[in-house]
Amino acid sequence: MPTSMDFVRQSLELHLFFARIMKEHSFFLELGFTPRDSNYTQRADEFRMEFDRLLGEVVSLSNGIVSQSVLKSGEVITPYTLKAEMASSYYTGLRIPTELTQEEARLMGSDSVSFNPRIEERVFMINQWAIDLVTELIQFKANILTNVLSCQMFTVNYPLLIDHIMREADLYLRMIKRLQNREVTNMEMEAAQQEMFWNRIMAEHSKFIRGLLDPTEEELFNTANDFGREFDELTLASKAAMDRTIPLAQVTDASLQATEAIRDFKAQGTQGLIECKIKSIIIPLLGDHTLREANHYLRLLKNFEK
Repeated sequence: MPTSMDFVRQSLELHLFFARIMKEHSFFLELGFTPRDSNYTQRADEFRMEFDRLLGEVVSLSNGIVSQSVLKSGEVITPYTLKAEMASSYYTGLRIPTELTQEEARLMGSDSVSFNPRIEERVFMINQWAIDLVTELIQFKANILTNVLSCQMFTVNYPLLIDHIMREADLYLRMIKRLQNREVTNMEMEAAQQEMFWNRIMAEHSKFIRGLLDPTEEELFNTANDFGREFDELTLASKAAMDRTIPLAQVTDASLQATEAIRDFKAQGTQGLIECKIKSIIIPLLGDHTLREANHYLRLLKNFEK
């Protein structure tokens, strides 16, 4: 059974990463609808602002509580997040609260915190708020995907991207519920499941990048294609490890190397988008978003190796 302090810290760390991911999913969806579906644009905007509020509440509680390793991992913010938000806000005319990013940059981590029952109660309430909000967002994404696949709606977001962000929301929801119920985690099973999940996510990121680059960006196109194939193979290897046909440690090592490489590729790409040096239809915040997910996965892989 996790201690009360584990519950508080792990909950806040989970939200610092995923609440930002969810608000950006809402932002990407919002940009993709046609004028006919302005009601969907409005609903996505409402989700985006509600996740801003959730993240703001989490940030206000996190200082001196979350671990230093999470803050240093680059999964909460990266050196590019603020500029990516400013550029994306400029391009779209939507106000992105960059003050949240600046507050996150000032957070201090700690590995030894005394228990405070009032904070535990607030975190329990935040978890319940997140469960309700993420459940609604999953239903919204599912509705969009159903409409797109039945030719009832056009959006500039790939159907696979909508499915992809729905799976990420499902993972977030499962993890909040697990924390809220104080469940004990089987670390070996958790490692195998997370590796299969995130290797697939990294493969799809590569394919989205490939598909959103200008056709003249052949070198970047080919690199993204290679990463897509590599992570497809790692996804299959992760499944084999879950079935116990190959050792999980072997997959973890290969996934770590590949994720470090794609992390560097995404960092260079995000910088290139911010500096207007890459021709594409990729909003800069999407580059930073995928970079943070690679950083999150890297931290998990390093923990699994221990």
